[in-house]
Amino acid sequence: MAAEVGRPEAPVPGVRRTRRRLNAKTAPYVLLAPALALLTAFMLIPIGYSVWLSFRTVKVADGSLLGRRTEQAAGLSNYTTVLTDRVFWEAMGRMVVYGVIVVVIMFGLALTFALLLDHPRTRAAGLWRTSIFIPYAVPGVIASLMWGFIYLPAVSPIVSAFEALGLAPPDFLGSGTVLFSTANIAIWGGTGFNMIILYTALRAIPSEIYEAARIDGCSDLRIAFSIKIPMIAPAMVMTMIFALIAMIQVYNEPTALSTLSHAITSTWMPMMKIYSDAFVLNNTFLAAAESVLLALLTLGVSLGVMRATRRFQGVED
Repeated sequence: MAAEVGRPEAPVPGVRRTRRRLNAKTAPYVLLAPALALLTAFMLIPIGYSVWLSFRTVKVADGSLLGRRTEQAAGLSNYTTVLTDRVFWEAMGRMVVYGVIVVVIMFGLALTFALLLDHPRTRAAGLWRTSIFIPYAVPGVIASLMWGFIYLPAVSPIVSAFEALGLAPPDFLGSGTVLFSTANIAIWGGTGFNMIILYTALRAIPSEIYEAARIDGCSDLRIAFSIKIPMIAPAMVMTMIFALIAMIQVYNEPTALSTLSHAITSTWMPMMKIYSDAFVLNNTFLAAAESVLLALLTLGVSLGVMRATRRFQGVED
C-alpha cells in the first residue's frame, strides 16, 4: 500500500488530447500577436488617422492670424485642392519621368547582371556579386551626398577629366540634367538589391532543364530568353513592384541634392511637397489628402503590374 501511495497518477488520455488541441489552435495567434500589434500600432492606426485628417480642416473665427481656430469637417475640399494644384501635378509628372528612367535602366541592369552571374563560365561570381550589391548597403542620404560632391563642379573628378581633355563639362546639377543625375543615384543604389533577388530565383531552377536544352541544341542566349527569364517571372514581377513603389516614394536623393542645386525646389517631388505642406506650411490636412492619393496611386500601380503580368502569362483571374 505504501508503494502505491507514492506512485504518480497516470495522466488522463482525454485531458492530454484536449490540451494538445487547444495548443494547436491558439499557437498561431500567440505567435502572430506581436507582429499584428506592431502592424496595428505603426501602420493601420497611422493610415486611418491620415485618412481622417484628409477630411478635416481648420476654420479661423474672424479671419485674422490671432482668431480662434477650430477644427471641422471639410468633406472633399482637401482632395479638390490637391487635384487642382498645378504644383502637385508638375511634381507628379517629374516623378513619372524619373520613374521611367530608373525602372527601365535599373531593371535591365539587374536582369543582365543576374544572367551573367548565373552563367556556368563566369569566374569569381561571388566577388562580382558582392561588388554589385555593395552600393545598396550605402544609406540613401550618404550616397546622395557622395554623388552630389561628384556632380559639384569645384570638386568633381568627372568635370576635371572633361576640362583636361579640353571639353565643356556637363552641368550635372542644372535644371535640365538634375533629374537624370538624381535617377543615376537611385540606379546605382538599387541595381544590386534587384540583382540578388533575380539571381536567387535563377539558382533555384533545376540544372537538368539546362542540360536537356543543350542536348536539344539550344544556345546560351536561347536558354536565357526561352527558359531562364520565363521561369523567374514571379521574381521579376516582385522586383518591378519594389522599383515602382520606390519611384513613387522618392525623397532622400532629391532632398539631399537640393542643398547643392537650386533647380530642386521644396516641391520638386510629390513626397517633398507633402513634407513641405505638413511641416513647413503646417497644413497637415492638405498633406494628409496628398498622402492618401499617393498611397492609392501606389496600390493601383502595384495591382496593375500584377494584373498585366497575369494576363501576359495567360493566367485568368
